[in-house]
Amino acid sequence: MWGYKRIRAVFCWVFVLVLCTLSGCGRAAFDNSQAESSTSILEADPESLDDITMEGLVSEVLGQMTLEQKIGQLFIVSTDSLDFNAETEMTDQMKQNIKKYQPGGVIFFSFNFTNDEDIKQNRKNLKKFIRKMQKDSTVPMFMSVDEEGGTVSRVANSESFGTTKFPTMSEGGSTGDSANAYNVGATIGREISELGFNLDFAPVADISTNADNTEIGSRSFGRDAQLVSDMVSEEVKGLQQNGVSATLKHFPGQGDSGDDTHKGFVNLDVTIDRLRDVEFTPFKAGIAAGADVVMMSHVAVRNITQNEVPASLSSLMVTDILREELQFDNIIITDAMNMKIITKFYDAGEAAVMAIEAGNDMILMPDDFVSAYDAVYEAVQDGTLTERQIDQAVSRILTVKIRRGILPLSSPLLEEIVQ
Repeated sequence: MWGYKRIRAVFCWVFVLVLCTLSGCGRAAFDNSQAESSTSILEADPESLDDITMEGLVSEVLGQMTLEQKIGQLFIVSTDSLDFNAETEMTDQMKQNIKKYQPGGVIFFSFNFTNDEDIKQNRKNLKKFIRKMQKDSTVPMFMSVDEEGGTVSRVANSESFGTTKFPTMSEGGSTGDSANAYNVGATIGREISELGFNLDFAPVADISTNADNTEIGSRSFGRDAQLVSDMVSEEVKGLQQNGVSATLKHFPGQGDSGDDTHKGFVNLDVTIDRLRDVEFTPFKAGIAAGADVVMMSHVAVRNITQNEVPASLSSLMVTDILREELQFDNIIITDAMNMKIITKFYDAGEAAVMAIEAGNDMILMPDDFVSAYDAVYEAVQDGTLTERQIDQAVSRILTVKIRRGILPLSSPLLEEIVQ
């Protein structure tokens, strides 16, 4: 199906051709110019592409995708959603489900890593696992992991790969030197990129203002908004300069909450002025540093939304505040949707539709992937969601995938526009 953006991109090419003809350009001259343009695109650094070129590339890919494939791109799933019995190697069931649903990405945990005494063999096993998964996906997937440094470090803490183990982020923040945060990001980015990962759910942009907060705690760089901002922006740069997309989490900031969203309902008892003055500060810094992704928290903010709907499912928090007020144009993803704060009140399909309605681009770890996928598809069919909403989300996903080289410019999906 040809979407609006692809039609616009093609119209631009036609306009150039007509203008060239009217101004007396010969066909040979146009062909040479087009060839030079194609060569320059293929040789370009994807990060340096201008907005018009990127829009044309995204439109080209989007125009080749079915609605079903687009919906698949909205999900990052765990391996057990593709095959409940799969852990450390590719199975026929995983292969079938990747081909059928075309998920946007996969998230890895320590149970996905072999723990052989031979570190080289563990590295080889993981690379092979990731490579086989990518082979069966039409659009290359995000291969993601929680590698924050400190306590939440799936790769380093498994001790299977010989990667660098960092102290907690609060210890790093206590130095007051943002160069340390850059080093964390650059080292993690380089080391996990070598293993096949391209998306890290880090850094934590929450400010640890509540000493009783056990969910964030030492995962935060500290209690001072400016310090956390400086650290976050440098870690974003370190990760992304080494080929790994960074994720700011957990918007709107849950460092001041006292309970754990993994276990049940949590309300962040703050005003919008407090969020703007304190919690938003590190997110603004990370956005200014070019972060590819922001993760929405499942905390409720009753003083602002006037209800108990989690921030991740609130259009006020996702669209009005993060997308429009903070002017974040890249990917917005939910926190894991199998957390108790979601599963206790919503089924997987209902939560998935609400997440997309609210303005999220991606859904992380739905409690039941197939039910969530089917619910989004049915919501488009019955008009609850529009295909334009899906296209907008997938366009942001594709933009990041092209920018980071996950979807290479040499991909067959782009051959018509770059060759």
